[in-house]
Amino acid sequence: MGASRIVDSHIHCGVQHSDLPFDRIAPLLRRAGIAEACLFAPVEDIYDRDDPDFRDNPNWRRTRRAANRYLLDLAEVGEPISPYLFVWNDFALDELRHPYRGIKWHRHVDEPEYHYDDPRCTAMIAAITRRRLPIVLEESFANTLRFIERLAPEAVIIIPHLGGLNGSYRALDQAGIWRRDHVYADSALASTGEIRHFLDRYGPEKLLFGSDFPFGDPGQELRKIERLHLAAEDFAKVAGGNIRRLLDNVVGPE
Repeated sequence: MGASRIVDSHIHCGVQHSDLPFDRIAPLLRRAGIAEACLFAPVEDIYDRDDPDFRDNPNWRRTRRAANRYLLDLAEVGEPISPYLFVWNDFALDELRHPYRGIKWHRHVDEPEYHYDDPRCTAMIAAITRRRLPIVLEESFANTLRFIERLAPEAVIIIPHLGGLNGSYRALDQAGIWRRDHVYADSALASTGEIRHFLDRYGPEKLLFGSDFPFGDPGQELRKIERLHLAAEDFAKVAGGNIRRLLDNVVGPE
């Protein structure tokens, strides 16, 4: 695969409670020479992160659907993006009837928790796994292990930031998570040292370029990968080939 189709695999985009329209993102991608992007809604458009009891209500459910729909609409009008479904505790299985290309599964340790014991969660994970939708999983260290080892052992998992917010790169390394066949990492905001260590130990087939916009600048994060001076074939895999391969394996809606 050539490096001409660079893909940013980690961008937040939304207009509900956030101010991250695609019109703001597209020029950054063009200037950096990035041809495509994987988009998911910002947390602010999915749940009230300041409410420790997470008192969900119909207004938030409508906001979530609108946030996810915004990304589907961008894809439908031909923007070079892959829309990801941000899953939360309503486990809206019917959303998987739409042509999402991936899943965002996200919480920080000080935020409301996923209801992992809910049967709807089990059904959602099973449907995601059947469709081979890659899951960008950002969770606590304990829940990351639980998710990968017990809840979704066959799912395609992408851990962002080389695990920086999933307990740390080293903790996941010591737990053997990176060795698992279906587990990948993205490079967003990760240190060059950790990226080099990952590439040396696990190979360029397991790493995906990502920027975590708006927290990272797509051009700057791409230059971080370029400064590694990888062989052309390896750069092509990291910069776009690996994520395109995962997206090409996605099965259509049931």
